[in-house]
Amino acid sequence: MADVLTHVLVGYIVGVSLSFRYDWIKTEQVTLVMLGALAPDFMKIGLFVPDGYVAHLLGVPFSWSPLHTLVGTVIVISLISLLLAPEYRKGAIILLAIGVATHLVLDIALLTPTGEAYAVFWPLSSYRPPSGGLYLSTDRWPALVAATIAVALWAGRRYRSESAASSDL
Repeated sequence: MADVLTHVLVGYIVGVSLSFRYDWIKTEQVTLVMLGALAPDFMKIGLFVPDGYVAHLLGVPFSWSPLHTLVGTVIVISLISLLLAPEYRKGAIILLAIGVATHLVLDIALLTPTGEAYAVFWPLSSYRPPSGGLYLSTDRWPALVAATIAVALWAGRRYRSESAASSDL
């Protein structure tokens, strides 16, 4: 589970970092970046509802795997944005897409036996970019690094909000 935790923490890091720069990004919007960072892993629903079962029900070949690609995440982001009021959709789509981008970049950085990442751009292209070879998905150190940075940003954000509140007095 270090992989999922790392994705969430990196989403938090990016979201909080953006909130320092853009005043319209509040705590709720940081959560959207974190949700976007998890979106490609929605394909893991296949652990509970197997591909074969859905294929049997629909009567056509089926796989959850495309949810972990660029086009699949665009569909997921679009569906999530439909749950929001129209005035919030544009900002939500942007923040969800930023979260998805962090996930895909982290996955491309994985160490693979072939030296190539998965086909991120499928079905637009079957190109497999070179993998970064930085870490394994089972490594714990990326989660520890991300957690350390996230705690530092959390403390910085808290300090910033407290100092802003005291200056308002």
